Amino acid sequence: MTSLDVTTEAEDSGPSGYAAARLRLLQEKARSGPPRRAALARLTDDWLSALFTTAAQSLGVRGAALVAVGGYGRGELSPRSDLDLLLLHDGSADSGAVASLADRIWYPVWDLGLALDHSVRTPAEARRTAGDDLKVQLGLLDARGIAGDLGLVAGLRSAVLADWRNQAPKRLPELDELCRERAERQGELQFLLEPDLKEARGGLRDATALRAVAASWLADAPREGLADARRVLLDTRDALHLTTGRATDRLALQEQDQVAGELGLLDADALLRQVYEAARTVSYASDVTWREVNRVLKARSARPRLRAMFAGGRRPEPERTPLADGVVEMDGEAVLARTAKPERDPVLPLRAAAAAAQSGLPLSLHAVRHLAAAAKPLPVPWPAEAREELVTLLGAGEPTVAVWEALEAEGLITRLLPDWERVRCRPQRNAVHTWTVDRHLVEAAVRASALTRRVGRPDLLLVAALLHDIGKGWPGDHSVAGETIARDMAARVGFDKHDVGVIATLVRHHLLLIETATRRDLDDPATVRAVADVVGSLGTLELLHALTEADGLATGPAAWSAWRGSLVADLVKRVAGVLAGESSAEPEPAAPSAEEERLAIEAHRTRGPVLALHAQAETPLPDAEPEPVGVELLIALPDQPGVLPAVAGVLALHRLTVRAADLRAVDLPGEVGPGSVLLLNWRVAAAYGSLPQAARLRADLVRALDGSLDIPARLAERDAAYPRRRGVKAPPPRVTVASAASRLATVIEVRAQDAPGLLHRIGHALESAAVRVRSAHVSTLGANAVDAFYVTGPEGAPLPTGEAGEVARTLEAALRG
Repeated sequence: MTSLDVTTEAEDSGPSGYAAARLRLLQEKARSGPPRRAALARLTDDWLSALFTTAAQSLGVRGAALVAVGGYGRGELSPRSDLDLLLLHDGSADSGAVASLADRIWYPVWDLGLALDHSVRTPAEARRTAGDDLKVQLGLLDARGIAGDLGLVAGLRSAVLADWRNQAPKRLPELDELCRERAERQGELQFLLEPDLKEARGGLRDATALRAVAASWLADAPREGLADARRVLLDTRDALHLTTGRATDRLALQEQDQVAGELGLLDADALLRQVYEAARTVSYASDVTWREVNRVLKARSARPRLRAMFAGGRRPEPERTPLADGVVEMDGEAVLARTAKPERDPVLPLRAAAAAAQSGLPLSLHAVRHLAAAAKPLPVPWPAEAREELVTLLGAGEPTVAVWEALEAEGLITRLLPDWERVRCRPQRNAVHTWTVDRHLVEAAVRASALTRRVGRPDLLLVAALLHDIGKGWPGDHSVAGETIARDMAARVGFDKHDVGVIATLVRHHLLLIETATRRDLDDPATVRAVADVVGSLGTLELLHALTEADGLATGPAAWSAWRGSLVADLVKRVAGVLAGESSAEPEPAAPSAEEERLAIEAHRTRGPVLALHAQAETPLPDAEPEPVGVELLIALPDQPGVLPAVAGVLALHRLTVRAADLRAVDLPGEVGPGSVLLLNWRVAAAYGSLPQAARLRADLVRALDGSLDIPARLAERDAAYPRRRGVKAPPPRVTVASAASRLATVIEVRAQDAPGLLHRIGHALESAAVRVRSAHVSTLGANAVDAFYVTGPEGAPLPTGEAGEVARTLEAALRG
């Protein structure tokens, strides 16, 4: 039977004919999705139109119309959808006749057992009610005439749209708050095992809200993929209604396999993954849209003041504050600088993401799309800068999530890490887990970012947290599969062979500590010995301990507790005792290279600093010219107080970021003459792309050493002129004394958030403590500084225990301040 036959039967046969035709339509397997919803709406239109026309003629009512609103107004009728109807009249007819007309429409609907949301109003009453009730106004935005005076309907629709646009500065914030409150109650659809397809965040209500924002003409949602996402959610709700026979929007566990079958999907997991992907599209579009709404409203509120301030002059351009090379802040978002060239800078997507997350800013939609369209693929293995930017992004804490989602929405994550596709939107059918697999991995990195002060290699911790469940996209034991994938991904990202092995070990055994601590007898020496044999080193043990905690915290409240944490800590303490014998002492200092020895002799002869700069070039693309991305800086100068803070301060003034540094004193050959020379080997990067000149660096260093260049004052002036955005608060710095790490010096370990001038502040604090820095080993891993300073007293001996502790506490207080 064709849709025309169905409609004709509905018109001729009254309610029973409509019911029969409706049933046949819903049973048509060949027709589903948007065509079936539209056909159901047309069938219902025809039936209700016949009811209205017959009743209006018999009652003599003119100047009235039957109006579909809400989802029915959009022609999106699911099998068990409510019918949202408005009987609109111009007020000319007798009120009793209008009431009778309404009864002749409402009662047949109720007699069929259909849910009905109804009202009777004049256009003025409808506008007044809409002004008082946001939900009514939203429904009227989709008003559609079914029968009667369609001119009356058109007039109301035009008036409601005009009201909506005029009142947008007031009503849109109300709608935003309504969406937030609903999300707080219902949760995020893309992570729920039994989601509400309509009410949860990212569901059909939010998709409707985006239509309302677009109707205001104030802002618009990203349209790519949004229509398909709505269709997926509506199709799923249709299948849910058909399989349950109920007007429900909650996708319960026991019904998911049936719904999947109705939609022709393999199983419930395939269904959930499809629903999650759709919800993620709606959620991301909502985030971008509401950010744009708030930006426009803020600009509108400031415009009258700006007009008064700049009357007769040019409109001021938005302020652009540098964040990183090629990235600036503008209007509360991280955007690309005008000089950025993503087609020549394959690291730019990661650099922009890291800068946005570290600053606590969203990455603008335009920037992400431009990067996705123009940026070339990274070479494999990645260059060092790309790896460092990934670690910086992962270590930013909570802001990492929104930035990661922005990259993922435009396909950049799977382009960077192809294996990510198998875990993207993958559900976890375990009530303990709060998140999908991919979001759990990002959440684990967020949790790990708060634990970076506990480990010597925060970069390995953060990457292992991101990859620890990557094997869940494959069959079999996810830890075993994950080890192989993590090994490949870590090598792709550019870690060396040793670090790849550590990451693979962490992924393979990320459940070892929690399972052993909760299921084995820790008083049995064999238990502890077995764990020690697997872990192998104290460094890997501290990483595994932090990863275990991050994994538990990111799983959900049931997965981690103070009791579980204490059991794991007890096990770690016992294993550390077994591994303590493997702790290495201070390594023998490396002999200076020929160039270092030449510089040292020249510094001894001239009694001043000698510098050498070597640009480190990389060619990321086959057809591109090599471009300098960093500098190896060698400095030799006679041993004297204040060298470390002076050199670090000069580099900070020149906006050079220290990636790694090594400072050591060397004794010159006897034939050169007595004396000790300090050698500093630094790897630095220009914060905004410009490389320094050796002559200018040397001149400033000479001035810093003789006291004519006030570095603290200059740094303070620059910070005042260009305040650095702090973003989300980082974990506090941690300064410890590494006992028994060296027989010749006291080792002070510093773990802190990297920042301009950090090394200068550390050096200044150590100088103020009247200790001599015998050697220093500095590394910046993402946004984390992990430094070790070998210090002695004035006589060249290690510090007494109490004095060493006091120096560490003083240094930590200085860094916290």
